[in-house]
Amino acid sequence: MISLAGRDILHAWGKYVFTGLGLGLLIGVTLSMAGIYRGMVDDARVLLRNSGADIWVVQKDTLGPYAEPSSLHDDVYRSLLGLPGVARAANATYLTMQVRRGEEDVRVMVVGITPGQPGEPAYLLAGRRLTRGHYEAIADVKAGLALGEKIRIRRHDYTVVGLTRRMVSSSGDPMVFIPLKDAQEAQFLKDNEAIRNDRARTAANPALNRPGVPGLLEAIDASRTESRSVNAVLVRVAPGWSAEAVAGNIRRWKYLQAYTVADMEDILVAKLIATSARQIGMFLVILAIVSAAIVSFIIYTMTLSKVREIAVLKLIGTRNRTIAGMILQQALGLGLIAFVVGKTVATLWAPHFPKYVLLEPGDAVRGFFAVMAICALASTLAIRTALKVDPAEAIGG
Repeated sequence: MISLAGRDILHAWGKYVFTGLGLGLLIGVTLSMAGIYRGMVDDARVLLRNSGADIWVVQKDTLGPYAEPSSLHDDVYRSLLGLPGVARAANATYLTMQVRRGEEDVRVMVVGITPGQPGEPAYLLAGRRLTRGHYEAIADVKAGLALGEKIRIRRHDYTVVGLTRRMVSSSGDPMVFIPLKDAQEAQFLKDNEAIRNDRARTAANPALNRPGVPGLLEAIDASRTESRSVNAVLVRVAPGWSAEAVAGNIRRWKYLQAYTVADMEDILVAKLIATSARQIGMFLVILAIVSAAIVSFIIYTMTLSKVREIAVLKLIGTRNRTIAGMILQQALGLGLIAFVVGKTVATLWAPHFPKYVLLEPGDAVRGFFAVMAICALASTLAIRTALKVDPAEAIGG
């Protein structure tokens, strides 16, 4: 039976091999789609792990700071330090924006941190950490920046003094870390033109511009030009304390929202990435259906092209089981070639994707068995056609 299937494949090996290559590219796309989803989940987990925080304290009734906007006064961290179980607390800001690099724009997430506190990159590949209070930056290598290179964020130029890796947002944008005060200015401070417009609008308001209210305009103007907000406070729990217990105290006594690592992972994976996961799942289903249709068509065409040969086999007493096994082996051989090609091309082109693609061995194993099952299922139409062949056709014209 093996010789029979092999001889038939060799008879039309060109068509067989090229079909396997084409199907392999389709399987490569399928494996890459699964890898993109795995990469999104891994990006979210790396984001949480590398932040160095056990608890994220954000604005009440929000899913911040990554899934929703969040705004807190920058002195909140001082009150948190007085709570039992809180070892360290540090402000952080997060702003996804375009930064200027020479003549081109680069999309990044700008993160404002306090050096030596939670939120700082866990490790560096090159360079040093932030040591000055202004105009220095640490960038993820995915941003394509080099040590000593200058980038423009809002109105100021920043020098890249350190490089890190796998510090990306949940959407895959590389992170650029700058001092907290600079980040607050970039995110919350208005530019000069906006301040002048607000000043003129306030001065034209009869309710505010009246005698007996000395210094009111100046106070309003000052409040609009100061940077007093942050997006989150990152908390490190003291040894021996449960993060959930400390987060519960923060919610109870400070009337703020506090998320543990497990909570944040659920927000990022189950909520923020959920739509993308469903979309990728739909693509995987469509690709599986298309793959099955291609294999079914090719095997069915190959079977129709040798109806006379099958009739001869039946005439000399070949059992239906042998004929069905020949067609099934051809389909499985096509799937094997396609899987090898697909796994190879997926591995080769994965590093060139703009988003991180994580190809897990478990997905490859599951993909192999899925391909074999699809090929076996797709061969049923050709097998039914072959079994209906009349032996008399071997004698007829």
